[in-house]
Amino acid sequence: MSGQTTPRERANVLILALGQALFLIAAVTVMTLSGVVGERLASDPSLATLPVAAMMIGTLVTTLPASLFMKRFGRRTGFLLGAGVGGFGGAAIAAVGVFAEAFWIFVLGNLLLGAYQAFAMYYRFAAADVASDAFRPRAISLVMAGGVAAAFLGPWNAHHAQALLPQTPEAGPYLLLGALALLAMLLLAWLRVPAPPAAERAVSRPLREIMPRGRFIVALTTAALGYAVMILLMTATPLAMRQAGFDMGQVALVMQWHVLGMFAPSFVTGHLITRLGLTRVLALGNALVLFSVATAAHGDTLGHFWLALFLLGVGWNFLFIGGSTLLTTTHTAGEKGKVQGVNDLTVFALVTTGSLLAGALLRPLGWDGLNLAMLPVIAVLTVAILWLWRDDARAPARA
Repeated sequence: MSGQTTPRERANVLILALGQALFLIAAVTVMTLSGVVGERLASDPSLATLPVAAMMIGTLVTTLPASLFMKRFGRRTGFLLGAGVGGFGGAAIAAVGVFAEAFWIFVLGNLLLGAYQAFAMYYRFAAADVASDAFRPRAISLVMAGGVAAAFLGPWNAHHAQALLPQTPEAGPYLLLGALALLAMLLLAWLRVPAPPAAERAVSRPLREIMPRGRFIVALTTAALGYAVMILLMTATPLAMRQAGFDMGQVALVMQWHVLGMFAPSFVTGHLITRLGLTRVLALGNALVLFSVATAAHGDTLGHFWLALFLLGVGWNFLFIGGSTLLTTTHTAGEKGKVQGVNDLTVFALVTTGSLLAGALLRPLGWDGLNLAMLPVIAVLTVAILWLWRDDARAPARA
């Protein structure tokens, strides 16, 4: 972190990064384990993945209310509520569902964990609130870097924490998630988000004036479409690899490197935005997603899957952090609740759609065809980034 930052800024960003890591351990655990538990508990095998879908639905329906709640009551209060009710409460209820072998109680727990995710998605915007203008891109990216720990600890928790309760092993990981949510609350209690100036808080345009503006559209497009492409291909990868004859150990290896690709670049993404400019980082992210698609369509060896998914993760990182950074420049403090809420509502609507479509599209299109079907989306991203490039070039003339 730069020497120009204050100790309070650094402490706030560290708290948010640790909170991000603790939340993502929960998210990765649900993605890894809840479908397996659901398959055992459900009376109908077709409902096996409903607990995982419930987490996504919980996120989707809570995203906008969470943003509006924090606009009124503050970031710290909202984050504590999310970690307490969503994180601790959801994990505890999920564990009760496992103990009681009650499928619908288990689904309810996962639904509440989705609410935890909805609040935690705003950690990156809170980083913008606590950072100076020069430090803001790095602050956002450093908070996102908390996901590196989750790449290792999420799968570890899903597997090894089952040894905590030999009689009911699948309850162990969820009980540990509850303990981690309490730890997150202890950390978040120390968060201090400064209030913006009263004059800035008073400025609040209606959404109909903000949303049609070009830079808002580019910010939303890069974050939402980049995330949708990533989650669709990520969700389809285990199915495609199993169809290609790979074992679960090889699938886990590819997925772990994918998650590392998603979060490890965060240590330098903010620095790249400062050095190269936001538009170039977005363009680089889009190019990496394109190379990922080309690699995946070129072959189905382990090396092809590994490289394609790693590039996809890095490309998502640049697009998502870049889009999030751009979004913070499109609204005032008085507008951030509704603008960030609409942004993340759109992102998770597309993410939920992508995760649900992955299996349905993979069957008729195949792995090659599914990747090639992403080209029109990449073309839309290219047009949006080119518009931003042109708008940046016109800025000196407007000034």
